[in-house]
Amino acid sequence: MPLTPLDSARQAALDAIAPAAPERVPLLNAQGRFLASPVTASRSLPGCDNSAMDGWAVRAEETQGASRDRPARLRVTSTVFAGALPSTPLRPGEAARVFTGAPLPPGADAVVRQEATRAAEDGACVDIFITVPPGNDIRRAGEEVLTGTPLFDAGQRMGAAVLGVLASMGDTDVWVRSAPRIAVLATGDELVPPGTPALPHQVYESNLVLVAALAHEAGANVRQLARARDDERALRDALSRLAPQVDVLITTGGASVGDKDLVKRVLAALGARFFVDGVALKPGKPVAVARLGDTAVVVLPGNPGAATVAFDQFARPLLLKHQGVLETRRRVRAHLSEARHKQAGLTYLITTTLEARGGLAPRAVLRPQGAGQILQNVHGEGWALLPPGRAEFAEDDLVDVELFDRPTFTPVGALA
Repeated sequence: MPLTPLDSARQAALDAIAPAAPERVPLLNAQGRFLASPVTASRSLPGCDNSAMDGWAVRAEETQGASRDRPARLRVTSTVFAGALPSTPLRPGEAARVFTGAPLPPGADAVVRQEATRAAEDGACVDIFITVPPGNDIRRAGEEVLTGTPLFDAGQRMGAAVLGVLASMGDTDVWVRSAPRIAVLATGDELVPPGTPALPHQVYESNLVLVAALAHEAGANVRQLARARDDERALRDALSRLAPQVDVLITTGGASVGDKDLVKRVLAALGARFFVDGVALKPGKPVAVARLGDTAVVVLPGNPGAATVAFDQFARPLLLKHQGVLETRRRVRAHLSEARHKQAGLTYLITTTLEARGGLAPRAVLRPQGAGQILQNVHGEGWALLPPGRAEFAEDDLVDVELFDRPTFTPVGALA
């Protein structure tokens, strides 16, 4: 069977899942989730003119010419704290003691910070030592946002700052897409659970932790972690049991064409519909995406390095689409740090760090990489993309680097 080009395979794989229905959840439960609908400001921020400093509310014109030698002396009429309403308006020749966040008394048009003043011991008056303009140290009503202003689009990821803004509007809950429920099934007779003795020919099963952590980073709710031997009956029982419990089932191992690579065969026997089966990608070529009943299934290779790449390119987009968004990563052009030979028909994704070079394009420092290796991904900043159609890449050749940090998220359907 011919391998599907990477871009075409990713697009085809997305058809295996649909966005989840929106749900309304408490704000703190929404962290890391994606807005299901746009949000507009239900009130202005700030809600009223208020003091930006601890100091004195005054009429600005009455501070003109004030200095330490010739202070402007004003009569103190009241004290206003944050959360309190001024009891009296400010008349000519008067000042009101105000604290940060306190509403301004009617008639006041400026605040003098307390460091530029001296109050009388009896509190009856205050000397102002500086001239201030109208509006000095005042936070105007609505200067941050006005009632009815669009705040966030659908697809906005709910970080701490976004949650803080919604709380400042008085919101207690918000409409988001539900987190995908997932199960991870690791297969392989060579696998030994961590924490138990392992002989040299055996392999500690790291993919359950690796894939569960990658899924969590993509917003998923990991419900089940399971292991199965390279045995058709064991695999059939595990797949039949896990799939109905989750939105996405991710398997690792048994994905290729060896005698004990049984996962795809068992899925087909169970009636799974395949959207992708083998991709022109390295590492991660055996990856497959299918649907078993109502559950999307992603079949990852067993080697941790290959599983990481295949998860990133196929499982992660599915998990994000369930949450109603498509991810776009930043790309930069960079010079390769070394020559590379590759299979001409495949796209290679190589873990990379970027090295700045003044005003020149950065240097893509390729990290040692193999399908069974994962240490190279620690501190990696992105993938160097070596496209199909070429077998030889020389040192200093320019390539695209897809960066992991600061992606953008677009609501599903907005790009149509």
